[in-house]
Amino acid sequence: MDDTEGPIKWRKLESQNIVHRLFERETQLGRKGLCFVQARQFYLHIVPNFSILNVEKPPCYLRKFSPDGRFFIAISYDQTSLEIYDFKGSEAAGNLYKNIKGDIIPGSANSEEESTNIRGKIFSQFLQRRHVVRVTAGEEVLNRECSLFTDDSQYVIIGSCHQLPEESSSRFYDVYRNNECITPNYRLIPEDYTLYIIQLKTGMVCDRRRFRLDKIYLSHNQGICLYGNILTVLSVQQQVIHVFHISSQGTFIPVRTIGRFCYDDDEIFYRQTSNQPARALNRPYTDKSLNALKHRLLVYLYKAACNGHIDQGVRSFHWAMDDLMHLRMGKLQLLDEEHLLIKYAIEEVVTFRNGDPCNMPSLFVVYNMNTTEVLGVYEHTSAELLELMENFQDHFRNSWLHLQPQFPSSPSSSEHARRVQNMFKWTLIVAKNGGKREAISRMLTQLPISAQSYSCSPYLDNNLFSYDDKWVSQLERPKTCGDHPIRFFTRNSGMLRFKINTGPPERQIAPNNRRLVAFVCHPTEPFIISVQRTAADYKVNFHIRKCPV
Repeated sequence: MDDTEGPIKWRKLESQNIVHRLFERETQLGRKGLCFVQARQFYLHIVPNFSILNVEKPPCYLRKFSPDGRFFIAISYDQTSLEIYDFKGSEAAGNLYKNIKGDIIPGSANSEEESTNIRGKIFSQFLQRRHVVRVTAGEEVLNRECSLFTDDSQYVIIGSCHQLPEESSSRFYDVYRNNECITPNYRLIPEDYTLYIIQLKTGMVCDRRRFRLDKIYLSHNQGICLYGNILTVLSVQQQVIHVFHISSQGTFIPVRTIGRFCYDDDEIFYRQTSNQPARALNRPYTDKSLNALKHRLLVYLYKAACNGHIDQGVRSFHWAMDDLMHLRMGKLQLLDEEHLLIKYAIEEVVTFRNGDPCNMPSLFVVYNMNTTEVLGVYEHTSAELLELMENFQDHFRNSWLHLQPQFPSSPSSSEHARRVQNMFKWTLIVAKNGGKREAISRMLTQLPISAQSYSCSPYLDNNLFSYDDKWVSQLERPKTCGDHPIRFFTRNSGMLRFKINTGPPERQIAPNNRRLVAFVCHPTEPFIISVQRTAADYKVNFHIRKCPV
């Protein structure tokens, strides 16, 4: 070491005492515009540091908290009813475990009787049942992974499906309603779907909307999207987009249907000017004209080819014409109240007959619903689209940015999240059979992003805490369950702040059964639910705050 260099300077850490932070808030004036950021720093001191494993719960599938954190919803085991619970606060059961030693129940320092007593009572202490809403009857079942909350947390939208008997497929023109319809197969069987809108406070079913002989991907909200009070529903079977307005009374108001036609009066004009017989007009499956939405896509690509924005110009457009005609809509999302991001892919990808969609060609289309214009088209290997996603991912996630101040902690707003994403991208580039093109294609598979699929919990904020996103992340999807507790470190000091225990490893598990765990986080309070699944066995754990004695 050079003698001219000075001694090592120790980094000065901020005080980790919550009393000091409260005193500083009272006596010091923070920088302008950082009041919400400074207030969020208090989550570093108030953490879910206590785990209660294998909690006894009612017979239901736990789903999600409302955006304001006041309500919690669950689906009954028979998948016919919606259960609504009131959240009583993260300190509601403090008297039950205040004398418990350690940071986990059951623990070696506590008796089995105490642990059993707490695990039997803790659920009702935190979540008090408010309503059990009977929604469906008969063979119609609710999708337990489908729910969309309105911004004001007054209503929730859920969906159900009804598998039809085999003889229903004989109604040919009910299944094929236009010339873009997808051919049913063993993976895509037409069913009856119903969307319900339920008021959380009263438990009343305010409205319902039914879609007969259709295919809508309800799981993880893949086929439905809500932005503000605009709801879109993608019919994969019929290849149309239904647009609704959610009124203040909780009703579905049809706005438009995009697909075969784009404007409301397009069909009237088409019938008046078409030379086809009336029988053919009433059976659009035999129609030889182009779908209006597909026509706008082709016009955009043709103009781009004429202007030199596509390699080899118009010639390449004609070469790709047949492939473009066979593209189908597979997924969409609302970018705002006017613009849609639609993903087009071949039918094998849309119907999940191809197991690796990363290597199959697809197009991302930006469409304005009001002007019916296609504003942009990107390939699945577009570096420009990947750059847009990285720099504006908050807008793609739709993390209630138009409401109260949010901290989505995405790669576009957090340097730590950006670093994690860059590491993942570099891993794809240097991997065997990898490369830049393959990395872009792989990363763009997450678009369009499903509505309300990211948690806004402060304990998953990369600016506050550091954790291994292999075991837990903001994306609300099941993760592989680790054998060790998940450790959370503070960003400003690097100190271990708390751990989340999901339970001891199972000793006897079949090789084909994986241990999965899904995390349900309260949006503002130190309260996290982890649902562990092994085959058909479900275990629920609560991770809460325990005040130090």
